[in-house]
Amino acid sequence: MLRLDGLDLRQDDFRLTADWQAEPGARIALIGPSGAGKSTLLSAIAGFFPPVSGRVLWNGADLAPLPPGERPLTILFQDQNLFPHLTVAQNLGLGLRPDLRLSGDQRAAVDAVLLRVGLVGMGDRKPAQLSGGQAGRAALARALLRARPLLLLDEPFAALGPALKAEMLDLLDEVATDTGATVLMVTHDPQDARRFADRTVLVADGVAYPPTPTAALFAAPPPALQAYLGV
Repeated sequence: MLRLDGLDLRQDDFRLTADWQAEPGARIALIGPSGAGKSTLLSAIAGFFPPVSGRVLWNGADLAPLPPGERPLTILFQDQNLFPHLTVAQNLGLGLRPDLRLSGDQRAAVDAVLLRVGLVGMGDRKPAQLSGGQAGRAALARALLRARPLLLLDEPFAALGPALKAEMLDLLDEVATDTGATVLMVTHDPQDARRFADRTVLVADGVAYPPTPTAALFAAPPPALQAYLGV
């Protein structure tokens, strides 16, 4: 279980607080105005942005002593975290061994996950040779291989058209089901939240509010969400 225990994030005149928990397997969207702190909150959970006070707990253990690479999570950014000089298969292999010295079983696992996400035969391609949707599939394939219990996504599908984005959200749903991961996904699109997330966190006015059932939140949006949505 993820617990944000009195978390207080500050930088210059920016401040964001959060005090809530996410149950195992939860699928949570984070929505709110640009600059409100959605990406910063993910960075704090991942270990890239230290809080001034409060704790990020996973199953009761404080993650503060752990560097980002040792935390029980995978994080995907808008650029899909793919290294341009490596092939797709090598990018996936990094999720298993940073030195890419894969065993036969690990290479077989990479091939299997490429098949699973519809990228069979593309393992030798470089990221520049992939479409946006294919790059998104590759990033999700690596998350599937890593099988970490917490998956953070910072608008990884923002550049995709509506139909392809819906396809990727459905694939994300499959990955979350297969791994049992708790998922936090930053989005600016209410439709993304409605399609994927059972709960949504509103980030506005210096607060990341506790997760609220998505349908209920959009059915009766609080003033900050009304202002964001323009309703």
